[in-house]
Formats: sequence, structure tokens, C-alpha cells
Amino acid sequence: MLSIVIPIYNEEKLIAELVKRTHTALTTFTSNFEIIVVDDGSDDSSLKSLQASQVQFPELKIVALSRNFGHQAAYTAGLEYASGEFIGMMDGDMQDPPELFAEMYRKIKEEGFDVISAKRIGRKGSNSRNFLTFIFHRIFRNIAVLKNMENTGNFSMMTREALTALLSLKEKIRYLPGLRTFIGFKQGYVEFIREDRLSGEPKMSLSKLFTLAADAIFSFSRLPIRMCLILGLIGTFVFMCAGAYVLFAKIMGFAIAGWPSTMLSIYFLGSIQLVALGVVGEYVYRIYKESQERPLYFVKKIYDGTPLKK
Repeated sequence: MLSIVIPIYNEEKLIAELVKRTHTALTTFTSNFEIIVVDDGSDDSSLKSLQASQVQFPELKIVALSRNFGHQAAYTAGLEYASGEFIGMMDGDMQDPPELFAEMYRKIKEEGFDVISAKRIGRKGSNSRNFLTFIFHRIFRNIAVLKNMENTGNFSMMTREALTALLSLKEKIRYLPGLRTFIGFKQGYVEFIREDRLSGEPKMSLSKLFTLAADAIFSFSRLPIRMCLILGLIGTFVFMCAGAYVLFAKIMGFAIAGWPSTMLSIYFLGSIQLVALGVVGEYVYRIYKESQERPLYFVKKIYDGTPLKK
């Protein structure tokens, strides 16, 4: 059994083509599969469109969440309800080509990989979004504790053993590409050029992309908290030098009285303290979210002829 998990949010214009194209792509290399689409609290006609597609494609299973819980939570819901021996992940905006699942499946079956991630070697679409994504991956590559994550996203396939390990990680603030790398196992890659959206506006706004980037950096890098120490050491060094100069000037009799140096020093030290407090606040917020132990999502209804296993 092959399970493909696709989260969607307000994608009514894409549903029919998404399901049809994914179904066609999977039938080229296997006949035993399920397509699990997670409706992440859509407030348009996405759910009705999914139900209409389910009549034509009985392999389609719909997991409707009670509200919008976010992209990573929706993925987690689909992964927890998947029953396949092999599990694929794909965004629902038609930017990830489902035809690439055939190559992922072959690599896992024939070459013994446990996890295959799709690595983007090019992008079509918005130049500004592409530039920001490029900057994020370049920074993340240099600061992340885990390596070999550059230009990989959610688009991937893994074995049941790898998925079991992934789902054993229970943090509430999730960055699945990082968690997928963290679990280890034998990991491989396939390369592709990411397409632009087929239609409609991106559901991941810039603010959501920045939030996801922050989750990735704070979850898989020590740099933010280490920057507090670095800034503190720099500030200490600068004002030790400034203090020595002031003392020397006082002794030699050419010290200039005035408030500019005092004000500048206050502003400088104050900015360092605010940066440090902001970084510490990010970590405190994440600790707070984890300590709440709230479920990642709630399922409103499953649209399927037979109950899905959990």
C-alpha cells in the first residue's frame, strides 16, 4: 500500500485537477494506493469539490479538520491516518509534480532508501518569493545543526519504519523537513524544478513563510541563543575599550565633557539587551507552547467508506 498525504486550504479551483493528476501519476507504477487529502478548515467549496472527486476516484480519502490548524499540523494529521507501507507527502498547490513519486518509489524499493526528499534545483513563479526562499535556505544551510536539508521541503516519500520514527517526535511547533532529516535512516534525493501555482493565490503568505522559517531556525540551530552571548561579548569589549580611552583622556586632561558619548553607550547597550530579550522570548514562547500539551489538530469528520487506521 502506498499512501499519499496532501494538505489543502481553500483550493477549490485546484481540487479536481489535483486529484485527477495525482491519481493518474500513481496508477503508472502501482495499483494499491490511497490519496489522503487533509482539508485544513477550508471556508470555500474545497470540501464539496473533494467529495465530488471521491465519487470518481474511490482511492481518495478525506480528513476534514475542525478548523485551520496550519500547514504542518495538517500534514501530521494525514501522516497519522495513513495506512500504507510507503508514505508520500505533497503540497496541494500543484507546484510539486506527483509524477516524481514514481522515481521516489523506485529508489526506496530498488536502492534500499528509507527516506527520499525532493530537492529543488530551480523555481518558477514569483521572483520575490523565490529570492526570499533562496536566502532562507542559504542561511539555514550554514547555521543548522542538521545538514543536507538545503532546498528540500515537504515533498518526499518514506517507509513505514521512518514514518513511525517521525511520528514519535511529539513537539507541537513542527518543521517536518527538519524532523524528517533528524530521524536519520538511509536518506536519498531526487531533483526537480518547482512549478508555479496552477491557479489562485498562494495560501502561505509571507508572514506564514517567515513564521515557518523562524520555527526551522529556532528548532534546528543554536545560533539565535548564541548570538546573545556574542553580542554581549562584543558590547563588553567595545565599552572596555571606551572606558580605557575615557580614563586615559581624563588623566591626560583632554577629556571632552558632554552627553553624546553617554547617550550612544546607553542606546548601544540597550539595543543589545532588547535583541537578547527578544531571542530568549522566542525560546520561552516555544517552551510555553510545548508545556500546554494541546493536540496539534482535531478531526471533524473522515469521508471514507472504511475507517482509517490511526
